[in-house]
Amino acid sequence: MAGALTPEQEKAYLDKLSEALQTGYTILTNGGSSIDAVEASVRILEDSPLFNAGKGSVFNCEGKNEMDASIMNGKNLKAGAIAAVHTIRNPVSCARAVMEKSSHVLLAGDGAEKFARESGIEIVPPSYFYDEERYQHWIATKDLEGASWAGDTYITNPEKKLGTVGAVALDSAGNLAAATSTGGINNKKFGRVGDSPIIGAGTYADNKTCAVSCTGEGEYFIRQSTAYDISALMEYKGFSVSQAATEAIKKVAQLGGEGGLIAIDNQGTISVPFNTSSMFRGWIDSKGEKFTGIFR
Repeated sequence: MAGALTPEQEKAYLDKLSEALQTGYTILTNGGSSIDAVEASVRILEDSPLFNAGKGSVFNCEGKNEMDASIMNGKNLKAGAIAAVHTIRNPVSCARAVMEKSSHVLLAGDGAEKFARESGIEIVPPSYFYDEERYQHWIATKDLEGASWAGDTYITNPEKKLGTVGAVALDSAGNLAAATSTGGINNKKFGRVGDSPIIGAGTYADNKTCAVSCTGEGEYFIRQSTAYDISALMEYKGFSVSQAATEAIKKVAQLGGEGGLIAIDNQGTISVPFNTSSMFRGWIDSKGEKFTGIFR
């Protein structure tokens, strides 16, 4: 969506990215875990209406906000995820509860909502997620055959923005973690679930290799098992994280999909390939040096 943001809007996005980075960095520099860092960073983005996750989630075909999220611990390969939920303020925290308080990996719909209530996860009325701009986007597309919305523009628009949020981190103990959260695609039908809550597709972490969080047209990432593919290329072929991540996005593109990802290896090397005109992204290293960006 090059050129689609005003200077004020661009600053707002970059400021929120910076806040999320600083939140995770503060946890890590105080000896906190990578799991704590990615959850806290994603919660910052879920609480902002700027991003298509949590408060800023787009509307499905019934005019409801429907969210997915996942989290994975590279230390023990434990993971948790939820899909198709409507009243959980911070889906990433519920995903973590699934990982830590249940024997399951993925809970969906009413079952996930019930689990959240029983686990003490904050529940809010559906009206909490209402955003006038998102609603007007849905109104403009809901009767158009084959049209849907990803973030802020039609998915048929080559300048589209895909709005999933995510975080990856490496802590001082050498443990990796990844988390992803999304409101999905505007006007999505039939209980559609994308890659964000699918471990190995949109999220993956393994201390032996890397941590990955993906964003884009989820169906393509599911078909390629993109997040796990990066780890496998590193483990079995000896690829660097940059080589593996670039190859994984290339495979998505070969299927006709668009998107990107953030990845970090067990040495702290970062890779953020994407095949779209822009991707909201940022990182902060062990020295506190920070980068945030949107366009290429």
